[in-house]
This record gives sequence, structure tokens and C-alpha cells, in this order.
Amino acid sequence: MSNNETNKEGPENLAELKKSINRKSNWRERLDAVEELGEWKDRETMELLKHSMLGDPVYKVQLAAYEKLKALGEQVSKPEYKNEDPIKGTKKILIRIKKSLPADHSYEDFKDKVKKMRLDLYDTYEGEKGEEFDSWLEETWSSLPSRRIK
Repeated sequence: MSNNETNKEGPENLAELKKSINRKSNWRERLDAVEELGEWKDRETMELLKHSMLGDPVYKVQLAAYEKLKALGEQVSKPEYKNEDPIKGTKKILIRIKKSLPADHSYEDFKDKVKKMRLDLYDTYEGEKGEEFDSWLEETWSSLPSRRIK
């Protein structure tokens, strides 16, 4: 749909898209919601896109929202990539998870537990790191203090 054909009324599934765009444990769902919202040019969808552009923890989602807003004719500035932890206190969270596992646990055990206990954290970093996620998580895991053997 071109800019000239953009709908001025909101989508019928706006309530679902609002839920999707705010679902912190699924960056792909948020990205899909941004893509769909970008086909509409009404006040509410524009606000949702601006919210994603400014506040989503995954830069890919922020960038997609920016691109949609630009395509809809909005005067917006490209979001800056922040080279910081998208989730505050990540290291502390990962230390607690690692220490909750047996001393002889494997990286796969750690990865599974992170995914089960903190899907929001797992998903955010997976979206942010992309193909480098596994190597980043394994490197982080190996650098964290382990549970002491008694």
C-alpha cells in the first residue's frame, strides 16, 4: 500500500495489535505489530508507532517503527543505537540464575533456565544480538561466578 493509499481509519484488530506491541517477551510479535500498524495513518496507530520507536528495548523494532513513521510522512528523527544493556540489572539476574543451578551444570542448562525464568530478558537479547546471541550468552555464562561446591 503506498502512502497515497494509506488508510486513515484504524485497523479492526487494533486491540490485538496494542497487546502485541506491548508484549515484552516477544520482539518478533512487536515487530509484526509495527509492520501492520504502519499501514494505517490515524492518531492512535501513529502514537503506538512513536511509542515503539522511542521505547522498545530491541533496536530492530525501534528502527522498523521509525521507517514506518517516515513512510507515513511523519517528521521523526532516527533513533540512536544505545550501546547499553536493554534490561537493567542483567548481569545480576544472570548470576542469580547461574547460582541456582548445580555447580556442574552445562551452558545448555543455563540457557534453558534463563529462557524459562526470564523469557523477557532472553527474548530481548536474542532480538538485540541477532546471530551473535548464543556466543554472547555463552561468553557471559562462562564469565559469571559459579556456585561454590561445599
